[in-house]
Amino acid sequence: MGEKQVSRKVGSLINHYGIYLMFIILIIVSTMISPNFMTYRNLISVSKQISVTAVMSFGMTLLIISGQIDLSMGSTIAMAGMVSINAFLATGSYILAVIVACVVAALIGYINGHLITTLKLPGFIATMSMDTIVRGAVYLYTGGSPIYQIGDYGVISTTYVGVFPLPVIIMIIVGIICYLILRYTRFGRSLYACGGNVDAAEASGINVGRTKRMAFVVSGIFVGIAAVLQMARLNSGLPDTAEGYHADAIASAVIGGTSFTGGTGTATGTIVGAFIIGVISNILNLCGVQSYVQQIVKGIIIVAAVSFDLLGKSRKIKKLKKA
Repeated sequence: MGEKQVSRKVGSLINHYGIYLMFIILIIVSTMISPNFMTYRNLISVSKQISVTAVMSFGMTLLIISGQIDLSMGSTIAMAGMVSINAFLATGSYILAVIVACVVAALIGYINGHLITTLKLPGFIATMSMDTIVRGAVYLYTGGSPIYQIGDYGVISTTYVGVFPLPVIIMIIVGIICYLILRYTRFGRSLYACGGNVDAAEASGINVGRTKRMAFVVSGIFVGIAAVLQMARLNSGLPDTAEGYHADAIASAVIGGTSFTGGTGTATGTIVGAFIIGVISNILNLCGVQSYVQQIVKGIIIVAAVSFDLLGKSRKIKKLKKA
């Protein structure tokens, strides 16, 4: 086997499995830094903490694969969560509370998709504007007042099934759904096609506009589930919650191998990306690092991940041109 072939194989392995190797190295380093890291209590705590981010990230993965982005996820969580709490307080039904949250978030997602596909607004502008609109609507809906008495709503966060917290189980279920969508459905294949090459997707008979609107709706449903987990975790309804959460969702997806330019990504990569973000935050907490410094670290990680992705894309394009 020639040197070039070996180099290509190594490069291919790094591209496919580099994120998993990075995660393993991070676990080893974290264990060396803090003896409390590998305890059952801490690992469960990390898993619960990332459950909201991970569920959001699955929705963001679908969108980025299709060539879109959603900067309104944080405000959507606030709105869907507050409406969900009020629905629960009025009926006492957990099922209705989850359904209401998903419907509200899916509706916001549909509006985002409509603005982008019908009015042809850039995704960045449309969802950033929607973030401001929805956040304002949350304050208008609540009068700017938190809801501290939410009854047994918080039980969703404290319930265990065996040794696993319910939020972690929900996160895994949503991840499996995302995996099945991307791997085995026509809709999933359409997402990859739309993100990879819009013109080719249209030429093959894919309704690009409808596919992208559906991506926003499905992502919205995931965000609705994340809203329920977030409010249950806080054990209160806060209209200012989840500000900037879209950044963690983007970071988890891109670190997990979802290409920021679209057309590439997996659910398994995204969950590993979410755990990497969670582990980094956790080890910084265990080391007593200030939250402000953690924000800087997360920002650097996002810039590095996107830069690495774009650099990889650029190299592939140059190779194709040379060929």
